Amino acid sequence: MDVSALRQKCEAAGQTHLLQFWDGLNETEQAALAAEIEHTDLAEAHDFFLSAQETMAEADEKIDEHLEPLESAVCGSVARTSPEQLTKYWDLGLSAVSKSEVAVLLLAGGQGTRLGVAYPKGMYDVGLPSGRTLYQIQAERILKLQRLAEAAHGKQCSIPWYIMTSEHTKEATEKFFSSHNHFGLSQENVMLFEQSLLPCFDFDGKIILETKSKMALAPAGNGGLYKALRDRGVLEDLSKRGIKSVHVYCVDNILVKMADPVFIGFCLSKGAECGAKVVEKTMPKEAVGVVCKVSNKYQVVEYSEITLRTAEKRAHDGRLLFNAGNICNHFFTTDFLHKVCLKENESLLKHHVAKKKIPFVDSDGQQQKPTTPNGIKMEKFVFDVFQFAQNFGVWEVLREDEFSPLKNAEGQPKDTPTVCRHALMSLHHRYILAAGGRFTHSDGSPYPDIQSNNNISQNGSNGQQSHEEEETIVCEISPLVSYSGEGLEEIVKGKSFTPPTVIDLDPTTLGTVISQNGSN
Repeated sequence: MDVSALRQKCEAAGQTHLLQFWDGLNETEQAALAAEIEHTDLAEAHDFFLSAQETMAEADEKIDEHLEPLESAVCGSVARTSPEQLTKYWDLGLSAVSKSEVAVLLLAGGQGTRLGVAYPKGMYDVGLPSGRTLYQIQAERILKLQRLAEAAHGKQCSIPWYIMTSEHTKEATEKFFSSHNHFGLSQENVMLFEQSLLPCFDFDGKIILETKSKMALAPAGNGGLYKALRDRGVLEDLSKRGIKSVHVYCVDNILVKMADPVFIGFCLSKGAECGAKVVEKTMPKEAVGVVCKVSNKYQVVEYSEITLRTAEKRAHDGRLLFNAGNICNHFFTTDFLHKVCLKENESLLKHHVAKKKIPFVDSDGQQQKPTTPNGIKMEKFVFDVFQFAQNFGVWEVLREDEFSPLKNAEGQPKDTPTVCRHALMSLHHRYILAAGGRFTHSDGSPYPDIQSNNNISQNGSNGQQSHEEEETIVCEISPLVSYSGEGLEEIVKGKSFTPPTVIDLDPTTLGTVISQNGSN
């Protein structure tokens, strides 16, 4: 290796300290550090730091005067759309799926640190009766949707699944999918690619050394997607396959509908090149970003960027004026992705800054674990490309039907495995009721009908009563049996079920198997 070239590169970027322990490293350590330096654009990273400093300086500035609500022409809502129109959206979206024109793209670069596990979130089992992990649930929803499209249109199709991992999750994810035979999906249609990493900086603009032979690196955020799409050959693969629409989502939402035909159909009918699925924000202080317009450009604005006075503003119908809660669930046309992935456009996306406690080695080579933030991690967000959209669509869905993220370990007040498990079982409970089934205790007495309570929660209440009742209903429907509640009438109508109830598909006969009260 050319050590003098390494020194010149570090010196040009003001990062000579990266080689301060070089002479004391063994050959393996020297090779590892040299590879990191060679593969990192140090000058570009330092420019990112300088722009991040500007972002930090602007962080406390409120942008109320530049805020505009979404125009009604770009908005739609599952709760305020007729069944007939919803069917039209479904049919339009399913037609696109049947032509193999739709792909799904999973953002799965995060580790399960807050969950307290040392493996990727998608491998997590939230405690469902079947033991399904998030990855299995999502894979089987894709498989079922392919089967629905093939049955409706009489031809085989595929929904390619692109999974963006990080250096921390790629190997474990690859092994997990391989050991489970890709959950029934064709291996060539499950494609993993790795997002890029960025150096972590101290507050003086120096890259932090995690060890004597390794820089402190962190994923570039889910907005690192666009650079990864360009650099990892994913854009080329999308074009080669004839993909026209891409559904992008986060791994931790147990209720996510991949390639949702209704959402796809809505966006296609609007001629949208970019779209966002949202839930209604009903409380002004809820810590969630909102999709809106800023200086006439579409954007997600974090709750901390606006004053409470603006957050409390209401429209003529009494709903919050800025109520489109972002859930990281997006639609993009392939043409739009090609546009935003151009380096001149992708480079316009600002880095968001997080002050962190980053382990480091001091000048004496001693490992230190700081107790207060000592540096920054820089990241971009996937929704930052909304600003480039000329034709936009916003589709509002019911939170209890489509959004329950897994973020925290048990014992926390929200977003825990128990909360996610109950959310999915509650949804499946309602599917069975809607299809004409009912639940009874072992003595034959009926469980309360929750549908009226569910309607209350849809209209803006927190739905606490229905959740307490539903917690007693242990009920799970395999995604292979039903994608979103369809096709259940012939299975459950007029029948009674005693929890725990699991409706699954026999892998050999593809017939429905119902287990309840601990037996088949």
